[in-house]
Amino acid sequence: VQLVESGGGLVQPGGSLRLSCAASGRTLGSYAMGWFRQAPGKEREFVTAITWSPYDTYYADSVKGRFTISSDNARKTVYLQMNRLKLEGTAVYYCAAARAVSPSFGDYDYWGQGTQVTVSS
Repeated sequence: VQLVESGGGLVQPGGSLRLSCAASGRTLGSYAMGWFRQAPGKEREFVTAITWSPYDTYYADSVKGRFTISSDNARKTVYLQMNRLKLEGTAVYYCAAARAVSPSFGDYDYWGQGTQVTVSS
C-alpha cells in the first residue's frame, strides 16, 4: 500500500484546511486508516481513524468537534477536514494504514510522507 498526502499549507488560527490521502494498492476497506501528526520536538500523536467493517470513526479528544475524517472508497482517498484550527495544530500530518484500528502509531504498517500544516497569524 502506498499513501500520498496532500493539502497542507499555512492557515490562520480559526481557519480550515482539508487534507487528502490517496492510496494505491489494496482497497481501503482492507485496512483501518488513520491520521497522525507530529509537531517539532514532540512525539507523533493520534488524531483520527476510520474503519469500514464495521463502519466507525475515532477522534482524539483534542480534535473532537473540529476535525472530521471521511473517505471516497471509489477514489481510494481518505480526507481530514480540519476546522477551527489552533496554533497547536502546527505539525506534519501523516496518513497511515493498519490491519486494525489503534491510537498507537506503532500499530500502523504503512505511512505516507507527511504534509506540513502551519497555523499562524
